[in-house]
Amino acid sequence: MIFWLQDRGEYRDVVVSSRIRLARNLDNYRFPIRIGADEAMHVYDDVTKILDENRYLNFKIKDIPIIERNMLVEKHIISPALLHTPNISGFSMSELEDETIMINEEDHIRIQVLDSGLSLKMAWAKADKLDNQLEKSLSYAYDEKIGYLTSCPTNLGTGLRASVMLHLPAMEMTKEINKLLTTITQFGLAVRGVYGEGTKALGSLYQISNQYTLGDSEETIIKKIDYMARQIAEKERITRDSIFEKSAISFEDKIFRAYGILKNTRIISADEAVRLISFLKLGITSGLIQDNNINDMDKLFIEIQPASIQYVSRKEMNDMERDIKRAEIIRNKIN
Repeated sequence: MIFWLQDRGEYRDVVVSSRIRLARNLDNYRFPIRIGADEAMHVYDDVTKILDENRYLNFKIKDIPIIERNMLVEKHIISPALLHTPNISGFSMSELEDETIMINEEDHIRIQVLDSGLSLKMAWAKADKLDNQLEKSLSYAYDEKIGYLTSCPTNLGTGLRASVMLHLPAMEMTKEINKLLTTITQFGLAVRGVYGEGTKALGSLYQISNQYTLGDSEETIIKKIDYMARQIAEKERITRDSIFEKSAISFEDKIFRAYGILKNTRIISADEAVRLISFLKLGITSGLIQDNNINDMDKLFIEIQPASIQYVSRKEMNDMERDIKRAEIIRNKIN
């Protein structure tokens, strides 16, 4: 079960999830970009021995099969960057899968907390508590003037990235999304795809986060992202209502076409599936589609990704085999 994909948090009809991520380094080891294998394993041991074994499960990337590694990325439990150096990286994960401590990614430690809906303050409280727990036993690389020292200059200072994943189909349909993206960058915020920097938006999903971590306090950064998320969510809601009011038949046609294809498909690609699931979510939140909920659709979005399909099937598959299995999963999930 993916704990953070729950039907809770504010603006759940627009905000899929909230994430807090903290970047930290230890002052008695070289940074990951220069670290040796033995030294990296000492970092791994130093971090994992602090964590409560009853709450966290520890893994080394090199011990995890490739399909399962990619499945963990698709579920947002770990970052794609953690897989770049499998011989030295690892992670600790809570049993509920909402908290992850990535080890020897770009920095020695990347604390990540996920929750559903707009819930940045709750996620920050968990991340801050976990950070304090680690700092009691570990000596962080820290400068009195700059703050926490990190591999990338954009993470200096607080080391905090606060982000929200937004579902914005109406703003895509009306081309309002282009104006929004321009406005967001002017506020010093970044817009990324589903799986972070360098990835594209899938299924009308956009990730909004702070671009810099130096200069503002953690509370200020979170307030800024929270405020922007609320403004965008309200705009998306208004745009959805406007489309439905002005073009009701066309709007309903898109929704029910998506439902019909998904409910009856026998072969479907990932790109087509996520596009149609996006329309189906829109139909659910608009009240047109009954007996389905957006929480299940958000889980389905992950379950139909390539590695997740192969992980469940316990075998490697070619494109056609995945497309057939994806269609089966979708038919069984949608009521």
